[in-house]
Amino acid sequence: MNILFMIFKVEYTDKNSKARAGILYTDRGIIETPIFMPVATVGTVKGVLQSQLHQEIKAQIILSNTYHLYLRPGIEVIKKARGLHNFIGWNKPILTDSGGYQVFSLAKIRKITNEGVKFLSHIDGSQHFFTPHLVIDIQRILGSDIIMPLDECTPYPCSYEYAKNSMDMTLRWFDNAYQHFIQTNELYNHKQYLFPIIQGSVYDDLRRYNLEKALTYEIPGIAIGGLSVGEPDDDMYRIVDLITTNSNRNLPHYLMGVGTPENILECIALGIDMFDCVLPTRNGRNGMIFTTQGIINIKNAKWATDFSPIDDFAISFVDSYTKAYLHHLFKADEMLGPIIASIHNLSFYIWLVKQARCKIIEGVFYEWKNKVLPTFMQRL
Repeated sequence: MNILFMIFKVEYTDKNSKARAGILYTDRGIIETPIFMPVATVGTVKGVLQSQLHQEIKAQIILSNTYHLYLRPGIEVIKKARGLHNFIGWNKPILTDSGGYQVFSLAKIRKITNEGVKFLSHIDGSQHFFTPHLVIDIQRILGSDIIMPLDECTPYPCSYEYAKNSMDMTLRWFDNAYQHFIQTNELYNHKQYLFPIIQGSVYDDLRRYNLEKALTYEIPGIAIGGLSVGEPDDDMYRIVDLITTNSNRNLPHYLMGVGTPENILECIALGIDMFDCVLPTRNGRNGMIFTTQGIINIKNAKWATDFSPIDDFAISFVDSYTKAYLHHLFKADEMLGPIIASIHNLSFYIWLVKQARCKIIEGVFYEWKNKVLPTFMQRL
């Protein structure tokens, strides 16, 4: 039988919030938390080399998508490569999500049943049926270090009845996935860990019930899904607070798909340890730059003759370029513009969580958060 517990050690806690600094141990290396995971949906962070992720951005773990990799390049290709790490040339930890978000985002081309989800491929229209067992089998072949069970990410808003039925189904799917997981083995001699996903939309009693059921299993951590899908931030923070308050403090808490720098710092204060989001790269490709002075739309004419560095604090190796040059690249539709913006934004996010960790260790996180957020979130 698999040993499901991974080693998570809380080293420091903030005196004025639930923020904590910890260490997550995996076979492919340790992860210092709080941590942000760059999103490498199909095995690549768009426009960023693995060497840049490793050496300059200093990412400790990345996230890839089970659904997309299953469709392309296909599981047989990755199996012949002996796993996703070998296939993409990345020797640090990888987390893979289950395809559950695609249940939400591809609502027009999928059908949910009690047994799983029927998808039409967004690539060629071919039909595929994801079950809790199949999703585990796919992620066994991927060889990712932390894996997710099949779930439904509910839309916002949704009725209480819809949210309850969806949560009940997600719980059944998790039980099926869990039983299959403990009866199967890793393929590449690296330990894999299965997190349950807590659902229930913005309904406190559903979230609490889902968490209580999840904690009856031997689990190495918990993931919180179904947030950052359009609900007000106050609802997000309330649900996060409810879950981290009632969870086992010795488990890492992973908030899926969140979010802005403000969301991240506020949720660290509420006890979240792990984050992922496409926002830094997606927004970067569209000219939105996150800096220590505030948020820049680099396409605006005001930057055309600004010869100061992208970020005065020089948090990234690309910050030797000027705002004027980056503005020019976007206006000229040169691919280097989105690449520089993506590298800088990822560097900012990694820097942000590292700063949070340092401030937690110093015991001043809550005060620091409140001081810097107005600056980080202002539009320049």
